[in-house]
Amino acid sequence: MRAAIIHVMADAAVSILVIVGLVLARTLGWLWMDPLAGILGALVIASWSYGLIKDTGAVLLDMSSDREVEQGIRRAVEAEGDKLNDLHVWRLGPGHLGAIVSVITSQSRDSKFYHERLVRFRSLSHVTVEIRQVA
Repeated sequence: MRAAIIHVMADAAVSILVIVGLVLARTLGWLWMDPLAGILGALVIASWSYGLIKDTGAVLLDMSSDREVEQGIRRAVEAEGDKLNDLHVWRLGPGHLGAIVSVITSQSRDSKFYHERLVRFRSLSHVTVEIRQVA
């Protein structure tokens, strides 16, 4: 949806630039305005495209989208002496994150214990917990 909105906005901005360039070239004889409008339009589209590629690339590569949530999960899991062995957080959709949490513990705890510790993170819509108990 965001890509479609950016595309329409870029088209509109470039169209306005081209019209202004053509009008100035015709009325004032500034023939250089038409190529300048084209170059400015290309820069506008390139700038918006770069931002879109950067954002969508992070989603497509499952990069962590929220470092604060990651650190909060780490603190919540390790609060009572357990060790977070592995954590993977990714974006599922707008406002929704998924997480795989791997915990090493010496306590007899099940996944429900950790799910209850993570319930305060409202953006976590799907959490998988793996527990490895050590003596």
